[in-house]
Amino acid sequence: MGIVWLTGEISNFVAPASGHWYLSLKDNRSQVRCAMFKGNNRRVTFKPSNGQQVLAKVRVTMYEPRGDYQLVVESLMPAGDGLLQQQFEQLKVELSQQGYFAQENKKSLPVHPKKIGIVTSATGAAVQDILTVLARRNPNLPVIIYPTLVQGAQATADIVEAINLANLRNEVDLLIVGRGGGSLEDLWCFNEETVAHAIFNSELPIISAVGHEIDVTIADFVADMRAPTPSAAAELVSQDQSHLQQQIDNLSRRLQQAMQNQLTKHKHKQSYLQQALMAQHPQNKLQQQNQKLDELSLRLGQAIRKNIQQQRFHVAQLTGRLQAKSPEHKLTAMQQQQQNLEQRLRSAMQRRMQQEQDKLANLAQQLQTVSPLATLSRGYSITQNEKEQVITSVEQVKSGMQIITRISDGEIQSTVN
Repeated sequence: MGIVWLTGEISNFVAPASGHWYLSLKDNRSQVRCAMFKGNNRRVTFKPSNGQQVLAKVRVTMYEPRGDYQLVVESLMPAGDGLLQQQFEQLKVELSQQGYFAQENKKSLPVHPKKIGIVTSATGAAVQDILTVLARRNPNLPVIIYPTLVQGAQATADIVEAINLANLRNEVDLLIVGRGGGSLEDLWCFNEETVAHAIFNSELPIISAVGHEIDVTIADFVADMRAPTPSAAAELVSQDQSHLQQQIDNLSRRLQQAMQNQLTKHKHKQSYLQQALMAQHPQNKLQQQNQKLDELSLRLGQAIRKNIQQQRFHVAQLTGRLQAKSPEHKLTAMQQQQQNLEQRLRSAMQRRMQQEQDKLANLAQQLQTVSPLATLSRGYSITQNEKEQVITSVEQVKSGMQIITRISDGEIQSTVN
């Protein structure tokens, strides 16, 4: 949510060890819980207490653990100073919108000012602080003081007149506008719009040095540079003599180094030109051409040898392919195949003959088993007629018939009576 301003009375004020503040703001009708975190309460210039009337700049937030709305206080001041603070914030917004604070509108400070102008009270502590610092750091730096009131109703017009006078006389290189510390009301003349216009329209660069470091005025925002104190402004515009001497010594060393660098550079350039001249000498050119010729000759010899090797390899490949396609190889292969087939045929015939012989022997054995000769060998005989018909009955023979009787070791021929 946005920022709001409100006034109220402090109650239930608590400052735990965490550094945060917790309080309530109330009026006659209601109250609301508030929290001010330590990052913001460090800028509060007074100690809050219960019953005190204050002006608070707050944000409306939700405290989720309780589900309550609460106010987060971003700035807190007594109610009297709060009215001035509201005017300060309003003018700050207006001038910012008009570009008075824009960085591009600020003038650069001279690096080595030859004369300094100071717009402040001639009898105040601020001018003494500035002069003391300048005397210590750079006593030869001229200073012109444009005396003016720095507090009260007349101070605003005095400050504007002094700034305009310094610009009209144009006798200094920059202005320091400021005073010592004080309350917001004491410093209010530096928050006036007419002073802001005078600073913004000044042709001379202006350093604002109002109050202490924690004091912030409209003049600080409009000025080309803000110094936290008058003494700090004097530090900004002056340089310590020892520092100046150190700068001179540094510049001298840099000059010597630059001269040495230039001499070295010229020596290198001369050496380079001499080498370039030698490189253009005809003898060097001839040597380079001879070297190049030798390199080309070596490359040619290598190329020729490589080409010969490639041709030999190609011929060997073709020879191998030709030999692989030669009829002699095919004939040799076929002869080998024929020999293999003949060997297989002989082996097959021998196996077949052996098988037939074994079969024949087996059959002979079987035949021998059933052969009549075997019967004859046991004492039996076979009788046949002339027609070699076996006689198995006496009715088959007649008187005078020739018969043959076979026994185991021969035949007996006889005649039937």
